[in-house]
Amino acid sequence: MSPAALLSLIRNVVRILSVVAVACTLHLYFYPFFRGCAFPLPPTPSNASHLVADSLVLNDSQREHSFGPAGGPAPFRLLALGDPQLEGDTAIRNYGRPAFFHLEWAIRHLMFRTEQPSLRKRFRQITHDLVDVFFDDIPDTLESIRKHIDLFGNDFYLAHIYRTMRWWTKPTHVTVLGDLLGSQWIRDREFHRRSKRFWSRSFRGAERIPDEVAQYPAEDYNVSGILGAEDSEAAVWQRRLINVVGNHDIGYAGDMTPELLDRFERAFGKAAYELRFELPIEDPVTNATIFDPENNPTSNRLLPELRILNINNMNLDTPALNESLQDYTYKFINTIISTSSAVEFKGHYTIVLTHIPLYKPEGVCVDAPFFDFHEGGGVKEQNQLSADASRGFLEGIYGLSGDVNAPAAGTGRRGVILNGHDHEGCDTYHYINQSLPSDERKWQVARWDAARKDELPEKTGLPGIREITVRSMMADFGGHAGLLSVWFDQDSWEWKHEFTVCALGRQYYWWFVHIFDIILLVILVAYGALEISIMSGFNAEAWFQTKLVPLSIQKPEVKSEAKKTNEKTNGHITKK
Repeated sequence: MSPAALLSLIRNVVRILSVVAVACTLHLYFYPFFRGCAFPLPPTPSNASHLVADSLVLNDSQREHSFGPAGGPAPFRLLALGDPQLEGDTAIRNYGRPAFFHLEWAIRHLMFRTEQPSLRKRFRQITHDLVDVFFDDIPDTLESIRKHIDLFGNDFYLAHIYRTMRWWTKPTHVTVLGDLLGSQWIRDREFHRRSKRFWSRSFRGAERIPDEVAQYPAEDYNVSGILGAEDSEAAVWQRRLINVVGNHDIGYAGDMTPELLDRFERAFGKAAYELRFELPIEDPVTNATIFDPENNPTSNRLLPELRILNINNMNLDTPALNESLQDYTYKFINTIISTSSAVEFKGHYTIVLTHIPLYKPEGVCVDAPFFDFHEGGGVKEQNQLSADASRGFLEGIYGLSGDVNAPAAGTGRRGVILNGHDHEGCDTYHYINQSLPSDERKWQVARWDAARKDELPEKTGLPGIREITVRSMMADFGGHAGLLSVWFDQDSWEWKHEFTVCALGRQYYWWFVHIFDIILLVILVAYGALEISIMSGFNAEAWFQTKLVPLSIQKPEVKSEAKKTNEKTNGHITKK
């Protein structure tokens, strides 16, 4: 192949690889667009009848980027991320010891720097250590190097999900639903190291909620913000993270200590608080219908308000290691109940953010209920709350009841529950059948799709609430993110919601695109340098001939004896 043909081939290969790299990179960095990911939009009069069909409801980003500003996005849009679980030193095999531990000991034995009186045993130990170098040291070192690279890449993989989803979908609020870190059994130094990675890599640009903003439930409360506003305050809330505490952050009830809880709160914010956001009503005629103890005392309409409750439910179940921490949690929940509006009133909406999901019988979600306890007492592990603790959420916080004679006929307060912990995710509907005999009434759970298909949320006599367990954003579970839209319907004077998910995919694709781009960049630089040298007068063909394609080697001529004699006599035959 001639040099010109070889250069032409390289040029064409670079072009093809460049097209592949650009296509893959655009797909990776604009994956919410290609996958149609965005917050669901409130229904307009033209599509209100199609609300049940998710495919017929436009979403914020689709309308903004494709269909123009017709209509409006939901005033509250929550980006929900579950269980990032940043790992660290506990995942590295040879952390805290030399990489070639057995080799060092073999050298010590060989140099007589160990206490071993028997020469035979010394050489036997040296042999064992040298064998362990190949079976332990080398595999552990290679695995540790791989894990270091994996942890580094995982930080930026999570960052890619957060950054891309936040940029494209434009949430008004963001929450991480517990298990921010990978283990509660780490020392303070490693905890601070992982916390720094959390804020400087995976969630770079985000902020923890200030302690003075995260308020304790009270009758007289300060409004945390105004929904629907486009101002500096709204921009601040877009940066803040509503961090929920998880079992890998502080432990279960049998592990939790004040030290573990304080360490978490210093780095990520309070573990239990409420936020209240109001939605202003501009129409004065509609405003006149709102409850006013002096001017309109008979109205059951309250000023539209959204209440976010961040609840630490790690120690709701017993026995607990620290009873004072558990007492505080129950006091916090009782205060929530006592400061809630009466169930007869409309206009308020309660979003509970917590970590451990509510109780569900086997077969509803991937995992069946599981409890494990320490030998001396205390909850060691649980994948769901107990049925009694779950009933406290349903009947206490939301005021739901199986008694038709209860206030508001047992329909309770409007809202939704979001949590993590179950990495597989699960979307369910908790309800109770008021038509059954009183001794047979118990809380039932159905998958949300099945419940909506059977129209359970719309049926009377079946009060209930939706619980969404967001699938983990970890790479092994597809890098999921939840998108919750909540809007206010003035006709019914109630808040409504819709939820969808968006997945990036496994980490292999993220790694492939970036490695492919780096390799192509190196090739482009080398090829560009060659092209520039040719334009500056470099003779590529001559270089190829002398360096890469050397000329054919000529066989040296072997002269016969007759020819040599002929040369000596100038071609004449002489007589001997």
